Amino acid sequence: MNFTIAIDGPAAAGKGTIARALAETLGLGYLDTGLLYRATAARVAEGMDPVAAATGLTEMDLKRDGLRTPLIAQEASRVSAIPEVREALTEFQKTFAARDGGAILDGRDIGRTICPDADLKIFLTASTEARAKRRHSELAASGSLDSFESVLDEMKIRDARDAGRAVSPMAPADDAIIIDTSDITAGEAIMIALEYADRAAAA
Repeated sequence: MNFTIAIDGPAAAGKGTIARALAETLGLGYLDTGLLYRATAARVAEGMDPVAAATGLTEMDLKRDGLRTPLIAQEASRVSAIPEVREALTEFQKTFAARDGGAILDGRDIGRTICPDADLKIFLTASTEARAKRRHSELAASGSLDSFESVLDEMKIRDARDAGRAVSPMAPADDAIIIDTSDITAGEAIMIALEYADRAAAA
C-alpha cells in the first residue's frame, strides 16, 4: 500500500527540511515541487516561453545550478500563476505521488490540488519575520549581500502573489494539520510531523 504525505506552506516555513527528514525516516520518495517551478523559471529567464518551458521540463533541469536564487524564486512565483504552466506540471507531480513505495511532496497546493486524498496533509506556517530571517541567513551563508529588509520585502510580495493567484492559491486543505514553526527548532518541527505521520500510518 502506498503512503502519501502532502506538505504545504509559504517560503522558508520549513517544508523542505521537514519533508526530507520524513522521507528519509519513513523510506518515502521525495519531490520538492517548488523545483519544478524554479527550473521552469530558469528556462524562462533564458528566453523560453513559460508553457513550452514547463512542458519540456526534464529531471535533469531540476539539478541545474542557481535554482535557489531570489531572482529565480520571484520568477518561479510569477510563472506558477500561469494556469497552463500549472497544468503542464500537475501530471508530473501526480505521477510521482502515485509511485510504488509511497511519496512525500512539498509545495503550496499539494494537499488541495495535487494529492487531495493524501494520507497526511500538513500545512507549515511561520511569521513573515521569522521566515525572512531564515532565508536571509541561508543567502548570507551562500555569499549573498542582500539586506534583511530586501529579503523581507521580497517575501511579502511572493506571499501575496502565491495566496492571491486565481489557480490553486496557497492555502491549507480543510483537513490539514497546521504547524507553526515560528518559535520552534527544525528538530522539534520534524518530531511533531513524525508523530502525525505515525498516527496516520497506523490509522
